[in-house]
Amino acid sequence: MRTELTSLFGLDIYTVNGIYVGKVTDLIIDVESQSVSGIIADHVNTDVFDVAGDGIIIPYRWVVTAADIVLIRDVIRRFQKKGDD
Repeated sequence: MRTELTSLFGLDIYTVNGIYVGKVTDLIIDVESQSVSGIIADHVNTDVFDVAGDGIIIPYRWVVTAADIVLIRDVIRRFQKKGDD
């Protein structure tokens, strides 16, 4: 997938099952391999993620596609708040 990196800023992030994750604010670039290695997201869905800070880093390998929104694999169950079974 080739795209301008700045076109990803501000996009909403959802899982493939439709759960809102957050909004893209920045990217982590691996200069040596010339690739994106992570997405920094803020406005994180606190109903799903138990985060202490303002944002999270999502490994780029979780990204399924990025166009009008960013879709990631459904890995939400790993990060749900304790007691939300």
